[in-house]
Amino acid sequence: MTFAGQEHARPKSAFFHAKEKIDHADELHLTKLSQSWNYMCAECHSTNLRKNYDAATRSYHTTWSEIDVACEACHGPGSRHVAWAEGHNRATLYADTKGLAVSLDEREGIAWAIDPATGNAVRNKPRNTSKEIETCARCHARRGQWFADYEYGQPLMNTHLPALLQENLYHADGEIDGEVYEYGSFLQSRMQKAGVTCSDCHEPHSLKLRAEGNGVCLQCHAAEKYESGQQHFHPAGGKGSQCVDCHMPAKTYMGVDPRRDHIFRVPRPDLSVTLGTPNACTNCHTGKPPAWAAGELRRRLGHDPKGYQDHAETLHAARTGTTDAEAKLINLMQNSDQPPIARATAAAELGHRLSPDSVPALTLALGDSDARVRAAAVDALSALPPEARWQAAHGLLRDPVRVVRAQAAEALAGIAVEQLPEHEQADFRKAGDEYLASLQLNADVPGVQVNLGNFLAAKGETEAAEHAYREALALDPDWVPAYVNLSDLYRQMGRETEAEPLLREGLARLPKAAALHHSLGLWLVRQKDLPGALAELKKATELAPRDTRFRYVYAVALQNAGRLGEAKRVVAAGLKMTPDDPGLNSLRDQW
Repeated sequence: MTFAGQEHARPKSAFFHAKEKIDHADELHLTKLSQSWNYMCAECHSTNLRKNYDAATRSYHTTWSEIDVACEACHGPGSRHVAWAEGHNRATLYADTKGLAVSLDEREGIAWAIDPATGNAVRNKPRNTSKEIETCARCHARRGQWFADYEYGQPLMNTHLPALLQENLYHADGEIDGEVYEYGSFLQSRMQKAGVTCSDCHEPHSLKLRAEGNGVCLQCHAAEKYESGQQHFHPAGGKGSQCVDCHMPAKTYMGVDPRRDHIFRVPRPDLSVTLGTPNACTNCHTGKPPAWAAGELRRRLGHDPKGYQDHAETLHAARTGTTDAEAKLINLMQNSDQPPIARATAAAELGHRLSPDSVPALTLALGDSDARVRAAAVDALSALPPEARWQAAHGLLRDPVRVVRAQAAEALAGIAVEQLPEHEQADFRKAGDEYLASLQLNADVPGVQVNLGNFLAAKGETEAAEHAYREALALDPDWVPAYVNLSDLYRQMGRETEAEPLLREGLARLPKAAALHHSLGLWLVRQKDLPGALAELKKATELAPRDTRFRYVYAVALQNAGRLGEAKRVVAAGLKMTPDDPGLNSLRDQW
């Protein structure tokens, strides 16, 4: 049986914001999308959910089987299991699967033997699938749902797109920062690579660990080596002597929910010194600086620690815009010894700096064995000219993973489909329909409406694109990208006069939105109102001082106004914050 749900049905959500004033304009207010049960919570906190959003009426008709995480949430539809349980001849009725939609059997017949030389366990046979991990990841991951028809036991990316190690979600070394749950961290771990699954440590039905305290780790790590002061440097039984204290530091979310990082990293205070990342040592020794912790470990170990993860410096370089960032990202993306989630993140970062070096590397990554890398690479190449995009990425329209096919269709939007061979037209249309279906599923999200507008605009369907951008603003009148993209659509349609009131409407609501000031400045440039344009472009730079694109455009505008000295100062100020930015450096070199 299923039951109809109510829009925004949820318990009072302010319990973890009790000391904050939450009004209707705040993103945490119960009327905002981020507090919508149907969109934010329901898929993972109920069983057999169907969101059923009606875009025409902007209402939900959500159904579910159980308002809880029941057996079928992980094992799939249970009717055949019931038939097996009630059957008189179990030997022939679903004998292999017990009637379950998916058999989470990756631990059956598995033993871990501890190697006395290393103190670490080795699996008696490799783990050849990720069924269990991806079943858990459906809810224990930061991810977007692209399609509603989740199939138990099938690849997660047939229906969902997990987040990468992007800034504000993860620190440069891969440690948790934003609300990311466990999956993205675990994918970076040496344990995952060695064949560990979630249920090696967790009992999924009781929700308890397999053992208490260090016992859960000592299933696979020799106690005589790892439960000793020579390993953890702390008094036995005290703080710092538990494996999780150093290898799974916790962060508290929503004021009440501490979660442990599942990256299982070696503490790296040396990276804290050079990159500003957190570390487990000074999480506890709060009065000590990272340099102290790094020195202590160096003194005790005789060297700086070195873990499995090796992407911190590369992601830090990408985030700070160093001159060697591109070369480091290409090396990381091509390093098969590193976790695929880190390699995919490198591909995504390369999309911000396409060059004669990065484009061939990304094109090669389109054939990577990991779907995350392929998806990130095709998205990164979406800024190429249409013909180059098609030559590089059209093969992914037939990718075995649905989300990758849909992303390929998004990246190739704007290609003249009628000029393609017939069989390629069919592939393109099918993948395009899949991408549109993913947008329709999430039509309640303003960002998705903007994506729909972008897709339709690229195909030349300008009226439909305008409707999508307007729908985004109807869902959230504070959604800045909708104002920016709609104003640009008006430019493309020759309706420039409609752009100015739109942008000023947005600025009346959001006077500190740098992107709106920047877009209005560009509009004023096109109207040859240079003084007005300079004022708006300057405001954008003041509100977003690290946005090098805003700063570049403002400097060029100053130069065109004959104010070269001011332009040089704007560039110099930007280079103090991002010294290796190629655009600002090119301007400086020209002058």
